[in-house]
Amino acid sequence: MANELRALILGDVVGSPGSRALFFGLKKLIKDYKADLVVVNGENAAAGFGMMPEDVERLFSAGADVITTGNHIWQKKEINDLLESSDHLLRPANYPPGVPGHGSCIIEKKGQKVAVMNLLGRSRMGFNGLCPFQTAKKMIHQFQGKADIQILDFHAEDPQEKEALAIYLDGQLDLLFGTHTHVQTADERILPGGCAYITDVGMVGPSGSVIGADPEQSIRRSLSQLPLKMEVIDNPAVICGILVEFTDGKARSITRISEQAI
Repeated sequence: MANELRALILGDVVGSPGSRALFFGLKKLIKDYKADLVVVNGENAAAGFGMMPEDVERLFSAGADVITTGNHIWQKKEINDLLESSDHLLRPANYPPGVPGHGSCIIEKKGQKVAVMNLLGRSRMGFNGLCPFQTAKKMIHQFQGKADIQILDFHAEDPQEKEALAIYLDGQLDLLFGTHTHVQTADERILPGGCAYITDVGMVGPSGSVIGADPEQSIRRSLSQLPLKMEVIDNPAVICGILVEFTDGKARSITRISEQAI
């Protein structure tokens, strides 16, 4: 009998609107999509920048199995101890040694071991850490024989870097999904070597916004060129992500999700 697993992947949680949407709606999504594994990128849950311990607790209690993050995870120093102590709260693995936390984990679902990895891009990110290509190769090698499925959240700005990494890892990795831009792309597919891929899963954040922020403020920022702080607008959220179905450890379908939160 084939081993089936359905993974629900949700994009960057933005502020209170995104957190509320999952706190009240994630369990229904899990039921509706018959999801066995839930991975959520939560790096913008605290008013749009970083995470607080209570944000992490809220997402886990709502039904998230693994929380991935990105460059904004360092905005709140209160999270550092939790990065160290929580097995399933990740930060990008390609920061230099000595940085709090860890960039990968293994979680077991339906008798299958799933390795979840988190990496940060370097193109147009202002980040000069370890090479994501080389770091990904090392992690995949470390998980060989230990995980039935390997998936990667690549938190990056540049579509070229995201696609290049997916093709580079095709045949070794089972799923690479992009996060960071908050804009869902329409290029979901399974690559020739079997790796499911999408450039960006989008966000779980306020509708009618500019990537989660107040549109008027975003316009003023562009017109004035002043470094105005982006503020999350308190609108009902849109929930974006993907559902990936695996059979015997191999991706057989990838489907975009975009729903208005109730």
